[in-house]
Amino acid sequence: MEVAYRTSIGKQRNDNEDYVDVYTNQAGQHLAIIADGIGGHQGGDVASAMAVSHLGHEFEQTHLTTPAAARDWITTEITAENQSIIDKSNQFADLNGMGTTLVAALYFTDEVVIASIGDSRAYLLRDDVLRQLTEDHSLVNELVKRGEISKQAARHHPQKNVIIRSLGISTDARFDLNTYPLVRGDQLMLCTDGLTNMVDDAAIKDVLLSDLTPTEKCDDLVNLANAAGGLDNITVLLITNSGQEVAD
Repeated sequence: MEVAYRTSIGKQRNDNEDYVDVYTNQAGQHLAIIADGIGGHQGGDVASAMAVSHLGHEFEQTHLTTPAAARDWITTEITAENQSIIDKSNQFADLNGMGTTLVAALYFTDEVVIASIGDSRAYLLRDDVLRQLTEDHSLVNELVKRGEISKQAARHHPQKNVIIRSLGISTDARFDLNTYPLVRGDQLMLCTDGLTNMVDDAAIKDVLLSDLTPTEKCDDLVNLANAAGGLDNITVLLITNSGQEVAD
């Protein structure tokens, strides 16, 4: 596995409330996390940093080696972290109402466990096909699912940034948890909406299919988002699977 990531404040924001990091546990397994903070005077950056750093620190103490163990572990930890963010928000007035999106990947040689809440996304590129693995927990996505607006209209909807699920807002933090097979040559991308609101899937796919290194691909994607306006913080993380190919 080869991992690269980049984060940018963008062109319009005064602070970067995105947080990204990669962690390794005692058994040599890996956890990649991206969070996009929301709410509060300084609360967004606090919430995203809490979610990533706390989960990462706890993961580093584990010895888990299987996707099944990873699913159990991250279910427990995300639930606990949600309560921690709520407690911190209630403790300090300037953090009241803070929350964060989260997309996390616990990746193994032939499988990856993806946990997500909010509108930060995970994508998989395989055999020249780019597929979004996560579902946005947003108002506009609910409207799309109900057939009230088109996917194209959703990109420009005035309420496209309204999140209906996130960490730190409710004691019932319902997150999605799925496991996907990995084969040699797969590229797994995690990102915040600062990328996907600025750069369409076709352009993302072109960059991922290029001969650039993973680090250069992250740079290119962030540069494209900034060139399109950089209206939000932008974070991209790319995992390239060079392990053994698995049978269908």
